[in-house]
Amino acid sequence: MSNEFIVFGSPIIGPEEIEAVTETLRSAWLGTGPKTKEFEAKIAEYTGAKHAIAVSSCTAALHLSLLALGIGPGDEVITTPMTFAATANSVVHTGATPVFVDCERDTLNLDPQQLEAAITPRTKAILPVHFAGRAVNMDAIMAVANKHGIAVIEDAAHALETRYKGRRIGETGGSTSCLSFYVTKNITTVEGGMVLVNDEALAKKVRVLSLHGLSADAWSRYGEGAPKHYEVVVPGYKYNLTDMASSLGLVQLRKIEQWLVRRDEVWKRYDEAFADLPLITPAPVEPETRHARHLYTPLVTDEAPVGRDEFRNGLHALGIGSGIHYAALHRHPYYRDRFGYTDEQFPNAAFIGSRTFSLPFSPKLTDAEVDRVIAGVRQVAGKK
Repeated sequence: MSNEFIVFGSPIIGPEEIEAVTETLRSAWLGTGPKTKEFEAKIAEYTGAKHAIAVSSCTAALHLSLLALGIGPGDEVITTPMTFAATANSVVHTGATPVFVDCERDTLNLDPQQLEAAITPRTKAILPVHFAGRAVNMDAIMAVANKHGIAVIEDAAHALETRYKGRRIGETGGSTSCLSFYVTKNITTVEGGMVLVNDEALAKKVRVLSLHGLSADAWSRYGEGAPKHYEVVVPGYKYNLTDMASSLGLVQLRKIEQWLVRRDEVWKRYDEAFADLPLITPAPVEPETRHARHLYTPLVTDEAPVGRDEFRNGLHALGIGSGIHYAALHRHPYYRDRFGYTDEQFPNAAFIGSRTFSLPFSPKLTDAEVDRVIAGVRQVAGKK
């Protein structure tokens, strides 16, 4: 068995991806152009969204969604502390205030039962996260949002393949859904994201804001159609995605369903292998949903022979990488000190954040590598 270090989150880059990028290099159209337009169309088709706007990251997608919905200084946006910093940071970047609501301990998703208590006259949006690819309870969240007349922006960075009650991620009800194609995601453009929108006017706002506030993008100005002049209609941002990135994404998107089959296989092997260990494995998938299987995130219990950090160190010594998704945001210095957040306010996020770790989990893993991960986890947990 190979002892080569198993890197957490290593992407799959094969001959097809390399050839696609090379072809784009030869075309000399490297910036936002025909490949990006094609990628947007393919993502819209896959997700069921009427409009898909390609951008430089999911962080950009979240920021643009908030801005296009008119959210700014004095406003509040409800989100979860069990997420990556970008979710809350994007709210701060608009001048608005992120308001945390605790997550559910089993699903790790925002708890919709706690939303009502967090809503104030300044609340302008709810920003739930489909954690690890598990669908948020969108019916419950939309019911609260519609009751109070506030928007919902879905952080779907983990959730491209997710289904909720027969609906794809572009059909789940939010004003926008924001995707990530970062290097560790289920498909990658290295860096990149997408805003899914069903309202035409909102989609237009997002698109204009994504490229300096110009009324026409480069493909419209210099592409195959008649040349167009542009006007700056708002002071927008440099958030566009390149054709270099999109050419990679187009190849990866064609493989997404077969990769999900492999992710399911690895997930089931992990569940079976860890059932007798002092770990809390991810909860079963809810009825009428499909999990995107982005992250496999067990929690180290108090009965384990070592704590979470020592557990990860033990795996590393065995040549197995891991990650943490996530250290709860309310514990980070900026959010703790600026807003005065405490563990008592978010007991579930605090519990999860001090115990969770993420195992290598990718269709790139060979059966032998999965065997190594399983053997390593069992060894560190005190069972062979």
